[in-house]
Amino acid sequence: MPTLGWITPNPAPAQKRVFVMASRFELKSLSDVPRFLIHSLRSWSQVKTAHGAYGASLVAQPFRRVFFTLSAWEDRGTLYAYAKTDPHGEAMRASRAACRRSTFVFWEADSAELPISWDEAKRRLDVKAREDAAQSGHAT
Repeated sequence: MPTLGWITPNPAPAQKRVFVMASRFELKSLSDVPRFLIHSLRSWSQVKTAHGAYGASLVAQPFRRVFFTLSAWEDRGTLYAYAKTDPHGEAMRASRAACRRSTFVFWEADSAELPISWDEAKRRLDVKAREDAAQSGHAT
């Protein structure tokens, strides 16, 4: 399952600012991958009907133990409401111990920029990971 392409659960209104989130999860072990993958697919099903979700995509690199998410939302509140609601909420709680490292970035974009490109999301994630590593005194 390399990539689940951009889906549009709810079309974004024209000329609207949207709230974008990208994440990268690196798991500790290959043995953590199947469970994380199951949780990811359940969360993927949930986002398809989530209020305020304007788009989402998922990239899984299971043999590298890395998963990326990218989504656009009506606002921060709709993203957080989705994140706290099961099955996503359960996935966050269950997966916390399996994550070696996680990176999250948030920004606003114009609805005309949807779908957000993976190149842009990964660029922002790389910048954030370097900032986090510099703050913690660890190299990336």
